[in-house]
Amino acid sequence: MYTCGPTVYWFAHIGNLRTYLFEEILKRVLGYNGYKVKHIMNITDVGHLTSDADTGEDKLEKGAKREKKTVWEVAKFYTSAFKNDLANLNIKEPTCWIKATDTIKEQIDLIKVLEKKGFTYQIEDGVYFDTSKLKNYGVLWGNKKPSLLKAGARACPEIYRRVEMVSGKKHPTDFALWKLTPKGVKRQMEWDSPWGKGFPGWHTECVVMSVENLGIPLDIHCGGIDHIQIHHTNEIAQAQAAYEKPLANYWLHGEFLNIEGGKISKSLGNIITLDNLMEKGLNPLALRYLFLTAHYRSKLDFSWQSLKAAGNALNKLYNLIVNLKETGGRSTKADGIKLAEKYQKDFLGFINNDLDMPKALALMWQMLNDKELSSKEKYNLAIEMDKIFGLGLDKIKKEKTPKQILELAEQREKCRKAKEWQKADEIRKQIEELGYEIEDTPKGPIVKKQ
Repeated sequence: MYTCGPTVYWFAHIGNLRTYLFEEILKRVLGYNGYKVKHIMNITDVGHLTSDADTGEDKLEKGAKREKKTVWEVAKFYTSAFKNDLANLNIKEPTCWIKATDTIKEQIDLIKVLEKKGFTYQIEDGVYFDTSKLKNYGVLWGNKKPSLLKAGARACPEIYRRVEMVSGKKHPTDFALWKLTPKGVKRQMEWDSPWGKGFPGWHTECVVMSVENLGIPLDIHCGGIDHIQIHHTNEIAQAQAAYEKPLANYWLHGEFLNIEGGKISKSLGNIITLDNLMEKGLNPLALRYLFLTAHYRSKLDFSWQSLKAAGNALNKLYNLIVNLKETGGRSTKADGIKLAEKYQKDFLGFINNDLDMPKALALMWQMLNDKELSSKEKYNLAIEMDKIFGLGLDKIKKEKTPKQILELAEQREKCRKAKEWQKADEIRKQIEELGYEIEDTPKGPIVKKQ
């Protein structure tokens, strides 16, 4: 499984992180079904330009200028920040990380193969792939596929806008394999090549890093939905031209996370990072919970209200798990065991049906509210389901009840024994205002956090 990783010139925003979570959920589900998954993720530390049209600055070079650091320092810092985001969201790291700058030789070798087969041409600013030489270029476009954009914007305006012409390109969809360093310019990242000093194209990097580590065709290739039109399309083109094989057997893409009706993006200046959430005292796993409430192929609208609601639901879930663990006993009812098995079967059906996390999550809540199940059965099922959800339910521990709350609970119990019911109710309300509640049981009152 190959997943397109971050371009490490800036922090990942929560829209990016939604894609990485969907990919990790896929990996968890495959593992749950008994597959051993080899997962490769790249680190793009060179070659990703500010425009998909093969124009603009290299994002790493631009980041270095902004921060007055070397590109290597910028890449190292934001790689570390990205991995920290994954840890805070409880997203498992890939089997192997691969940096684009570690595969320059292999990328040059791939371009040589494409050149030998007649798929390339060189213009003033670099070496380009001639998409007219490939009969099925754009196979991921589906019904939006134009005939090599011969009709220009009329054929497919959305794609055409993103592949504006570079002077000298033969066709709008042709893309850079190797960009030459402009005369009089000194880049921090540049390498010698048969075509001149320069750096690789973004699309070439991913082909090399995936094929070198997983072979061809690899099983699954993932990324964001915005990769379909250009990045993944151009990966497929190079692989088919060079190896005469499909790059991957399956392609999965995660939908956008929207904010205020539009997608989150660095170019729009409306990004929110995980650090922004944590600075507000929010549990990062509340964001993970929020992402689980929508299917990965559906747009999700982010708002602070929806995140707060997700956080409240997560806290309620944590409290339930703690209480179930404390009160759990062994169930001897055959009906209860049979019902638990049905929940397990239904859960497997949902997660295996195109990763239907919303239905799987709803099923867990249904199970937790099912009076036919014992506390022990509920706890065990929740922990089992969390192998997919990744909300850390197995690590939840009961928080120590503050001394003030315990003293109030003791006062209330004395009032109840003295049949001072009004005073007991007043103390109960006081406890609830402090974020706790009391459940009266035959064994005595139990204090729980709300």
